[in-house]
Amino acid sequence: MKHLAYLNKYFYKYRFRFALGLIFVLLSNIFGVLPPRVIRYAFDLVKENIAYYHLYKDFEIQGALYKVFSSTLIFFGVAMLGLALIRGLFMFMMRQTLIVMSRLIEFDLRNDMYAHYQKLSTAFYKRHRTGDLMSRIAADVGHVRMYLGPAIMYSINLVTLIVIVVGSMIQVNAELTFYVLIPLPLLAISIYYVNRIIHKRSEAIQEQLSSITSIAQESFSGIRVLKAYTQETSTNRFFEQESENYKEKSMGLVKVQALFFPLMLLLVGASTILTIYLGGMKVISGEISAGNIAEFVVYVNMLTWPVTSIGWVAAIIQRASASQKRINEFLQEEADIVSATDKPTQLAGQITFNKVSFVYPDTGIKALNDVSFELQPGQKMAIIGRTGSGKSTIADLLVRKYDVSKGQILLDKQNIEQLNLYDVRADIGYVPQDVFLFSETVKNNIAFGNEDANDERIKDASRQAAVLKDIEQLPEQFYTIVGERGVTLSGGQKQRISLARAIIKDPQILLFDDCLSAVDAETEETIITNLNTILADKTAIIITHRIFSLMNFDKIIVLDEGRLAEEGTHEELLKQKGMYYDLYEKQQLEEKKTAM
Repeated sequence: MKHLAYLNKYFYKYRFRFALGLIFVLLSNIFGVLPPRVIRYAFDLVKENIAYYHLYKDFEIQGALYKVFSSTLIFFGVAMLGLALIRGLFMFMMRQTLIVMSRLIEFDLRNDMYAHYQKLSTAFYKRHRTGDLMSRIAADVGHVRMYLGPAIMYSINLVTLIVIVVGSMIQVNAELTFYVLIPLPLLAISIYYVNRIIHKRSEAIQEQLSSITSIAQESFSGIRVLKAYTQETSTNRFFEQESENYKEKSMGLVKVQALFFPLMLLLVGASTILTIYLGGMKVISGEISAGNIAEFVVYVNMLTWPVTSIGWVAAIIQRASASQKRINEFLQEEADIVSATDKPTQLAGQITFNKVSFVYPDTGIKALNDVSFELQPGQKMAIIGRTGSGKSTIADLLVRKYDVSKGQILLDKQNIEQLNLYDVRADIGYVPQDVFLFSETVKNNIAFGNEDANDERIKDASRQAAVLKDIEQLPEQFYTIVGERGVTLSGGQKQRISLARAIIKDPQILLFDDCLSAVDAETEETIITNLNTILADKTAIIITHRIFSLMNFDKIIVLDEGRLAEEGTHEELLKQKGMYYDLYEKQQLEEKKTAM
């Protein structure tokens, strides 16, 4: 139960609803234990009145006795019906409080998990598969809810019912009660051992389910690659193997449960046999009446479902414990990147890298080594270099996906780690290299950068990103659903929609990470011309493999294996005849070949 202790704060939150549920459980069981007494009185009445009825045979009083006897039985029948209705009402209220409480806690737990996921850094998502995250927030939370609702409700019902019923049985005859309850300790011992098996198997099942979810999610997300390499058959085979593994583990758990339930019914049946046998002997000796045996049999049968449900409840608790353990693993993950202050931050746009070095925590790869540069508000800078030279890492550090390993990043002469994280990200428009579009309309994907933007502003941002004509040719224009990750659009269209998303945000700092790699030369020229106007008063960093001669850069830096190899303006770097000069010459040669 130590893993489920995390849920105690939710029980405290809904303590009044929980307490009310306990009251309804108690009342339903009190009215549930009264019918056996009515049955006892009715049974003894029938036995006594039959004897009197036969005794006054052929006398007029026999008819009067029959009427009294009939009306009394009708009274007992109405009493039984009334007690059943009252008990049913309280059982309904019990479910309305406890089961609804479990749904409310499920709602809170799922939202808390989602909010916690949002706080975790990029490194966390690199370590864990999306399918695993989905499994924990969906299937595992569902198993926990079964513990919060049915398991707790039936457990409380079991305890209160046993206390009330056993107390009533002892009032009738303590010795008979003792013998009737002998099988229950055997039941408790069997539950103890079986629960350990159930717990281990439940945990293994949840892990396997998470693996299956991840495989399915990756297959569906990468369906185009899967089909391109004709791997449908091998993928199906692999998924079938994993599903077979899940089935075998689930069957193992079912076999334990299948053995458990008949065992419990056998022990409860043994109690009934003891009741009839030992009770009959006590009736013969005159210690109890025949009605008491009927009362005892009803009491034993009243315990049948609660005692039988012990195994079912135990399985739910063990499975919930395994699920909550998996949930706790992620909830206990600490965010690597946190906001140092809640004080509002407004950026002017000055950026300073002061001897910055960075090593990726998961791989140990050193991406940047002692990099320094400075940009004043409104200046434009290009970062050029080969693949793997550390260009994208600079953008990741500026939006604080990671914190530097060494050195400092200053925004407006303040350490970025001391500023309000959310305000910093709000003041930076970032177009990543790996473009991501939501399975939404084109309009909503663009407006994601500014939810308050009106249709005219969205259209204007699309025009500036040179994607308006493409959008107008779509079936439903701005209301066209782009599909998962923008699957219905070309690479260039996705890049330009992502660019429009950053433009509409209207931030003080703009980061473009190789955002024009999939567009043609003519479109590229249009976008660059527009950017010169858009970025007039903005601080901008453009990360690229290409050299944009049309862009008015105040500074260009060249990275090589994480180090700052060259720095200067376009003309200054050409005069140095270094790496930048070589890249420029190669690009000019390629453009001439293309033109020919």
